[in-house]
Order: sequence, then C-alpha cells, then structure tokens
Amino acid sequence: MIWSPLLLSLQVTLVASLLISILGLSIGVFLARKKFPGQIVISTLLNLPLVLPPSVMGYFLLLVLGRGSPIKEWFGIDILFTWQAAALASTVVALPLMVESTRAAIANVNPELEAAARTLGSTEWEVLRQITLPTAYRGILAGFGLSVARGLGEFGATLMVAGSIPGRTQTLPLAIYDAVQMQRYGLANVMVLIMTAIAFGVLWWVRHLEARHPQSKPRSSPGKHPDETERRSSEAVAPLYPRRELYR
Repeated sequence: MIWSPLLLSLQVTLVASLLISILGLSIGVFLARKKFPGQIVISTLLNLPLVLPPSVMGYFLLLVLGRGSPIKEWFGIDILFTWQAAALASTVVALPLMVESTRAAIANVNPELEAAARTLGSTEWEVLRQITLPTAYRGILAGFGLSVARGLGEFGATLMVAGSIPGRTQTLPLAIYDAVQMQRYGLANVMVLIMTAIAFGVLWWVRHLEARHPQSKPRSSPGKHPDETERRSSEAVAPLYPRRELYR
C-alpha cells in the first residue's frame, strides 16, 4: 500500500523535475535578459499557479488536455488519468518557483564580469555558460529545490487531471488523503512521515550546498576609476579563457 504510491510519486517528481529544470531555466534566463512589450503580462500569467487554487489549475489543464482540445483532437494525444498527466500537473504548479528564482538570480549577476568576458572574445553562449550560470547557481539551485518539493506535494491539480487510481495515478499525497478518508490513521502517519522526510531532505541538501560554497559578488568600489574596475573584472575572468587574446 505504501510502496506503490511512493514509487509513483518519485517517478512523477523525477519527470516533473526534468521539465521544470529545462523550462524554468530557459524562461528565467529569457525574462532576465530580454525586455519586450507585454513582459509584465507574461510574468504575471506564469506566476498565476502560485496564487490560484490547485483545483483551478487542474481545471485549466482539463480544458487544455480534454475532449475538444487541439492537443487531443488534432494531435491525438490523450494523457488524462495517467501518471504523465500527474507529472504535467506537478510541472505547471511548481514551474513559477523555478522561473522567478532563476530570473532574480540572473538579474543579480555582476554585469562587469560578463562585459569583461566579452572583451576577452567570448560569445553570448560562452558568457552564459561560463560566467552567468556559475555565478547565479545558488539562486537557481534554491528555486529548483523548492520546485521539486512543491511538485512532490502536489494534490489538487493532480486529482483533477489524473484521478486517484491505485497503482496507476495515486501518488503519495492522494494515498494519504484516501487513508484518512478510510480512517487508516496508522498508514497515513507512516506516509506523512515519509513525505516530510523526503521534502526535508531536498531542502536540507539545497541549504547544505549553499553553506559549503559561499558566493561573493565583486562590485565597483566607491571612488574607483572605471578603468580600474574593468581591469579587476578582466583579471577575475581571465583564468576561464587561458588561450584567448584580448584583441582578435
């Protein structure tokens, strides 16, 4: 009774985590680096799952995936009441945490380091991969950990689009609810402890990594000449490009 929903929850969370890491990182970097008309509207829409009831998000997913939707009618994709639908629900609900954490972390990266890397001949992709992401990794990692924990505990949207079918779509939160409904409090206590331990472990891991790898952000000191600031920034990133010349 415990192992089936536990393994299914881990499976759903793993798939959702992969989707969250790819989509959340991409969207977060895009929002942090690009300015365009309607950006506030897009950002607000992306953050709606944080404030809307999970059942509302589940209903929206039903409209997107259900009968009469383009996904089902045009492409023949029918994932309602499957574990894939549960993974999608977890992704949608937890994605804003990853997006906002990534956006804030990228926006706080010292632009002087990125500018210095460009003067050393780096492309925008190299700057992102070798300077921006390593500098912002703490915020990105924190957002990812929170997203994983949120996706693991998803209940309302999952119930709407996947149901609570034992052995097929019944994740650990749904199994806990059913156990309480059947007054099997001993079983519910065990599952609650397991879920609490997993969530605690994920958050502890994130905090532990942050404590082991403190990050300092070099900034311009008051009174420093701009050339001196640029020189220091270039010296900070120069070890990353040992074979590059300043001018090409």
